[in-house]
Amino acid sequence: MTNHIKVERAIKNITQEELARQIGVTRQAINSIELNKYVPSTLLALKISRYFGKTVNEIFSLEDSD
Repeated sequence: MTNHIKVERAIKNITQEELARQIGVTRQAINSIELNKYVPSTLLALKISRYFGKTVNEIFSLEDSD
């Protein structure tokens, strides 16, 4: 799975810490998701997409190997 969180953060000009605070997780969780080391739960993916005003599919996408 890939994601566009870092790009969306850059567009909004927010840090990992700010995003984490807004959705109720740690900065380390955001970092792990951005680096594709952690696959977020459905609930967390929905919170992230709602924060950015995008659909889950606009933020996250499957790779052929998924």
